[in-house]
Amino acid sequence: MKIRFLGAHNTESQETKLVSLLIDEKLALDAGGLTSSLTFEQQLKLTAIMLTHQHYDHIKDIPLLGMNLFLKGATIDIFSISSVYDSLADHFLNDTLYPGFMKETKKGSTIRFNIIKAYQEFRIGNYTILPLPVIHSVPAVGYQITSTEGKVVFYTGDTGLGLSNCWRKISPQLIITEVTAPDRFEQFGKQKGHLTPCLLKQEMLDFIKIKGYLPDVITVHMNHTMESEIETELSNLALELGNSVTLAYEGMEIKL
Repeated sequence: MKIRFLGAHNTESQETKLVSLLIDEKLALDAGGLTSSLTFEQQLKLTAIMLTHQHYDHIKDIPLLGMNLFLKGATIDIFSISSVYDSLADHFLNDTLYPGFMKETKKGSTIRFNIIKAYQEFRIGNYTILPLPVIHSVPAVGYQITSTEGKVVFYTGDTGLGLSNCWRKISPQLIITEVTAPDRFEQFGKQKGHLTPCLLKQEMLDFIKIKGYLPDVITVHMNHTMESEIETELSNLALELGNSVTLAYEGMEIKL
């Protein structure tokens, strides 16, 4: 399983892109930096996108991808919870802000939206997907993705404290999670459903207590203006845990 980080931040610039991950060049997780990171040919190779929640920085490129696919006569499957569908249908792809690419026509729809439910597994090609609810300011899910080769990754999307129910359901070889801000924003993280290094520490210690091991951890959704501070605190956390805790960056690739 190859994972490519198209976007790793919560702010966009020439150097930073919003969160989007690509598995084996065909399965996308969130769509903050999707179209701006892929050629038209690479976009046509996408088979599905899994969205964690409805916030703009995670769904931004869905309308743009819809246009690109529509012009090529291609289609894409999107999987997420009902609140994400409602946001896209009511506010993005509503034929007012942008064309309604999810609407059925005689030729079908460019975007086929599949509403999923937490705890109910589904399959996409050679992958088994388990969506699990996470703690955020709006309804949100994380995804455990398991390949037929037995490679397993869990992506939380945006989340705050309280992942113990997720930890009991999964056994990943890699955790990809968010760390939005440094520890001086701990109260903000608790209020808004985000993690800081000290809050991540609580979750990782909880994971060890429940599962008896700790996989490698990669973080995304960092605010670039505070990234050096976050990196220092995560380096200290890695030493405390005796475990790899790495900040992702645009273009980073790993292989499980």
